[in-house]
Amino acid sequence: MSETAQETVLLRPVPACGNARLLIYAMRRMAVGGLNDAFAANALLSLFGARARRPTLLLRAMMAEVARSAQRQLIIAPCCCRMMTHTEAELLLILTTALERPRFAHARICMLLESEHALGVLSSAQAVALAFADLGRPLAVQVEDEAEPAFPID
Repeated sequence: MSETAQETVLLRPVPACGNARLLIYAMRRMAVGGLNDAFAANALLSLFGARARRPTLLLRAMMAEVARSAQRQLIIAPCCCRMMTHTEAELLLILTTALERPRFAHARICMLLESEHALGVLSSAQAVALAFADLGRPLAVQVEDEAEPAFPID
């Protein structure tokens, strides 16, 4: 199976954490409908209420930075799908580890985007994770694939 065909296979179920599920939904909506997608903004508004502006803007910035930095096509599942693609699982892993293990998260970002440097994406991911945590909605996802990347990071 080729690498591209392998990534289109839905790998894992969407996480049980409601915050992570909503984040996946908002990322999918922004990927399909653009950064100003009203459904994504409404979903974040329903989660955070009047404090939704910060996470919404930061998620938009992260998605824009991912699109700008990517050197390859990223596969996103439809919004109604109960499974995640490889890309979505990696983005969720990056978001959940960006604050505690930034070198690991940066290495995963570089592998996902096929880019040598993706510090903008790392900074954006840290900001999104911090916004969720600060507003009482931390991203609590069980991380299965935490092996260190095969290449050295400087």
